Amino acid sequence: MSSHPPLVLLIRDGWGKNPNPDHDRFNAIGLAETPVADRLILAYPNTLIQTSGENVGLPAGVMGNSEVGHQNIGAGRIVDQELMRITAAIADGSFARNKALNGAFDHATATGGRVHLVGLVSDGQVHSDLGHLFALIDMAARRGLATDTLLVHAITDGRDTSPRSGLGYVARVEA
Repeated sequence: MSSHPPLVLLIRDGWGKNPNPDHDRFNAIGLAETPVADRLILAYPNTLIQTSGENVGLPAGVMGNSEVGHQNIGAGRIVDQELMRITAAIADGSFARNKALNGAFDHATATGGRVHLVGLVSDGQVHSDLGHLFALIDMAARRGLATDTLLVHAITDGRDTSPRSGLGYVARVEA
């Protein structure tokens, strides 16, 4: 039999604590009567965690989300998200040496074929980063792929960015 008492990890997703008193009048949890939660906080060990930016493996200032937060809690450490890993690969040059991507660009160039890029086009930095798309476009050009054979099928965001921002992002890609 274990000598350790039971332990409960309770994640109350959405129960953030905003340190800005200007937001108190809009804070539904702060305005509500929460006697059970209040009692638990007083009676048991608890902590607040930072759930955005570099604290969860995202760029500074980028809002976290449930997936990112739960992944970091489960790992017990900061887990760099794909967004950060791709950005780092672009910065250190390893992205430009990606064999699969270069193979696709070289094959299309050699055969007169096309490369189709399908993905979210926004700078919401939750599931997309325009810098990543621009790096792909630059890589294709450096590999000799003609601009009319690189086709971008843009999926616009509207959740992590303004619902009306899609045309602006497409215009930036077309420029």
